[in-house]
Amino acid sequence: MSSIHLRHDAVSLFIEVGHHSVQILHWGADLGPQLPDPAILIDAVPHSAFDSPVALGLVPQASDGWRGRPGLRGHRLANANSGGESALGFSPRFRPHTWSVEGTTARIEQVDEDLALTVVSTFELHAGGLLEVRHEVHNRGGTTFALDELATSLPVGPAGTQILDLTGRWCRERHPQRSPLRQGTWVRSGRHGRTGHDSSLLMAVGTPGFGNRTGSVWAGHFAWSGDHEQFVDHSPDGRTIMGASELLGSGEILLAPGRSYATPPYFAAYSSQGLDGISAAFYAWFRARASHPTTPRPVVLNVWEAVYFNHDLGVLTELAESAADLGVERFVLDDGWFRHRRNDHAGLGDWYVDEGLWPDGLHPLITAVTSRGMQFGLWVEPEMVNVDSDLARAHPDWICGPISRDNTGSRLPLDWRHQQVLDLVNPDAWDYVYARLDALLQEYPISYLKWDQNRDLTEMGHDGEPSVHRQTLAAYRLLDALKAAHPGLEIESCSSGGARVDLGILERTARIWASDCNDALERLTISRWTGIVVPPELVGSHIGPATSHTTGRTHDLSFRAVTALFGHFGLEWDIREVTGADRTELRGAISLYKKHRQLIHTGQMVRADVPDASLMLHGVLARNDLAAMRSKSPDAAAALFVLAALTTSPREQPGRVALPGLNPESMYRVTLAFPESDAGGATFIQACPPPWLEGGALATGKFLAEVGLPMPVLNPEHAIVLEVFALEGVRE
Repeated sequence: MSSIHLRHDAVSLFIEVGHHSVQILHWGADLGPQLPDPAILIDAVPHSAFDSPVALGLVPQASDGWRGRPGLRGHRLANANSGGESALGFSPRFRPHTWSVEGTTARIEQVDEDLALTVVSTFELHAGGLLEVRHEVHNRGGTTFALDELATSLPVGPAGTQILDLTGRWCRERHPQRSPLRQGTWVRSGRHGRTGHDSSLLMAVGTPGFGNRTGSVWAGHFAWSGDHEQFVDHSPDGRTIMGASELLGSGEILLAPGRSYATPPYFAAYSSQGLDGISAAFYAWFRARASHPTTPRPVVLNVWEAVYFNHDLGVLTELAESAADLGVERFVLDDGWFRHRRNDHAGLGDWYVDEGLWPDGLHPLITAVTSRGMQFGLWVEPEMVNVDSDLARAHPDWICGPISRDNTGSRLPLDWRHQQVLDLVNPDAWDYVYARLDALLQEYPISYLKWDQNRDLTEMGHDGEPSVHRQTLAAYRLLDALKAAHPGLEIESCSSGGARVDLGILERTARIWASDCNDALERLTISRWTGIVVPPELVGSHIGPATSHTTGRTHDLSFRAVTALFGHFGLEWDIREVTGADRTELRGAISLYKKHRQLIHTGQMVRADVPDASLMLHGVLARNDLAAMRSKSPDAAAALFVLAALTTSPREQPGRVALPGLNPESMYRVTLAFPESDAGGATFIQACPPPWLEGGALATGKFLAEVGLPMPVLNPEHAIVLEVFALEGVRE
């Protein structure tokens, strides 16, 4: 019997390698350098049960007595050339073969000699405490093995008795729901062919009532953009596991002799300090990547809600002039620039600049943009096709479907926004899309692609076989190939808003579009729960028009600006109509973002547990506020907080609101940063806000966290931004 103990940043992973099984004995709080003999953790044997303790293996299996969700399902076929013959075996019994540890990475190989299968499991504990788990199954036999599922699962500590996951729909993505842990399995299935608007970005199990900064939490994310399942399984013996797997179609993975299948990575985090600790682990991993954006995230103008399909060079040039005047740094031309595209009924797949709209190509517009110091970006939707397109008419067999397209009379899946899915598993279709996008990127100085994907991929098939798995990998290859050919290119993942938000797509893109909804009130919740995993520099967040195009709700500019601040900031409406005081205020919001984007995009995210449910308080702290103290810039804030009023409060006033997370012994000055004034009385209800708001407040971090500051009474759906400056002359 041997033990593997990985430790990093207050997290331990303790694995026992026995003679007949490998099991995780602990994943959670750091156990320190000294561990006892794992034999003391052998479970009791109850009445009316197996005659020996049941091991919860790395790949849970019935052969060990596990009666919960199995880790691997499949069967070996009698004939390698066909999937229809009788099975030769179905229940694996994996036994340890070899294992190794290098730093904070463990590799464990298990073998089933009877089924001739090998599973290799890799556990890597990253800086920040984020655990990455991968499994790979190899077919060492002489016949085909039909794989139905290979799941990744991790044990949850016995204190975890409450489940939190996320759900949603178009324009209301990633909203939380909680439920008590009960005996049985809680499963969230995604059969969209993409991640899905209703997908849970994170599944978490924690102590009762765990909050933003309180309670112990075990949480996981599945880094895959196709069909998948996430689950929490609580067995009759009291043990709880959580995990995920790719949801494979019937016969989708047939492993011929010598072939293998690798799971997408499963990322898991443990925190003893609530959900903020989970975010801290994910943020540390993201920001340590070699591919993570390091340049300041430019202010974006996307013209979609300004012009929709009505592309006119004169209007777009005016928008470019207005954007440059405000301080915009990236101009994105959205849908409608290519052949036959006057609405969403036609043209997808015809990736040629429309000669009727653009007789001189996109050159005049791009010159108007780049000559004013802005980058140029372009919208594309390469994975889809309109049936009404030159491409579909020339190659009807390139459309995905449940029946082979060799017969052009074969039925298509239901239309979604008048479009179908282009079969990227077909190498000719893949080559066409790559060639067209590559040609555009070579002809024009395009620094950014907004990459959309506007439908679910139901009945996804290639040559009559299910193909979500291969289609997802083909899309990944397409993104990878374009970035390799054009190293300076940045790509945004948009999927009818936020339907493809996962670490699989974010391995290849510089940001995601969290939702098609720019309603500031809706976005507060969407951004908050997207940000539980994805750091703000990767989440597009735009100021939309005063009246939202998706909800019809009207908000003041200050509220829309504050909501967009904590993300990759941008604008999405006809800014030519913004004049007078509104334009001054908008220019101020853009300046505020530029002033603090380094802090917002590198700092530690903090979300307070505010007793008054009508209020939301969140902020970002400099990772080392001593650096802010010693900075030569007078604008070097140690923290930035937003206080937002979601609804009317049952209280007459909010009273003192704590600002958590600051260095307890450091002295800070807290000032109102935005809006700069409230002359119109729109933000504050009362005529006389707390006196400190006018000149600022001086207090220690401990005082601000334990006592807090009295806050102004805000009108519903209004918000303020507070700057917190660290002062010199205090103890380190």
